Amino acid sequence: MKKIKVGIAGLGRLGKVHANNIAYKIPNAELTAACSIVPAELEYAKEKLGVTDVYTDFREMLEKADIDAVAIVTTSSEHCWQIEAALDAGKHVFSDKPLGVDVAQCKQAEKAVERHPDLTFMLGFMRRYDKSYAYAKKKIEEGAIGTPYMVKATGIDPEAHVEGAIKFAATSGGIFLDMAIHDIDLMRWFLGCEATEVYAQGCTFKHPEFQQVGDDETAMACYKFENGAMGFVHVGRTAPHGYHVETEIIGTEGSIRISAIPEKNQAMIFDVHGAVTECVGSFPERFDEAYLLEMQEFIDCVCEGKQPGVNVYDGTKSTAIGYATTEAWKTGKIVKIG
Repeated sequence: MKKIKVGIAGLGRLGKVHANNIAYKIPNAELTAACSIVPAELEYAKEKLGVTDVYTDFREMLEKADIDAVAIVTTSSEHCWQIEAALDAGKHVFSDKPLGVDVAQCKQAEKAVERHPDLTFMLGFMRRYDKSYAYAKKKIEEGAIGTPYMVKATGIDPEAHVEGAIKFAATSGGIFLDMAIHDIDLMRWFLGCEATEVYAQGCTFKHPEFQQVGDDETAMACYKFENGAMGFVHVGRTAPHGYHVETEIIGTEGSIRISAIPEKNQAMIFDVHGAVTECVGSFPERFDEAYLLEMQEFIDCVCEGKQPGVNVYDGTKSTAIGYATTEAWKTGKIVKIG
């Protein structure tokens, strides 16, 4: 079996998930290089992943490492130039979301992808690979809920991880680009059309550090779609009980609800606190299988010379919506999209 040699850029919380999947769980992939500006992350690559070919400079890794492909899991604002540099260096590219933090960056990435049609590019919208979301999409296509006309989505990170969110808030692109991009992608996917306008609000009641860098800890947005359908997104960073994510798609003949209760497992504890169900503690835990399946899809596409279902244009469209949502949040006005 031919193995695709992969270099990873970024070994933070999600980077470690992708790195371990490539190194240990995908038979036709091999992790051969790692890049990070954080010394502790490079030590992790050496000690936990067995990767000795490490770099602090992305371009140097592209030039010197023995790799066929690159997995980019760096800060959002770095994605597009790294995508362009990797493709121009002849490497297949997987990039985590978002594609970019503004539309101009995304267009830069689009042009790079278009210059290299022989190379595989994939964007990490992993929820499309989660079995529950994939099942919902299949049922919608089969007509199980009639015509879908509303999507309601909630995604709230746990309070236990808020310090990490504060640390990167200044460079994240804002709460909507940072946290709502998956929900924006899913709304487009489930409704099968594009958003045309958005209204958004945000607030901060617990951690003023977010507002000190122009961000918020909680936000909501309402969308109108080109066919008249509606979307509602609620995102936040202070769930006290764990990682909370749920999605509901409402149609003319029924509805589908995904993960209304983010259960850790099927066990229930009966004690002085009542009947207690533990919740998942983080997005890597909730979507662990989806992250593996999406990376396996990327590697398989590289091996077979194909392009995956999630492309660069999905990234641009979702970023454009996210950018318009950010404008609506900052100005308090309804913003036209497109």
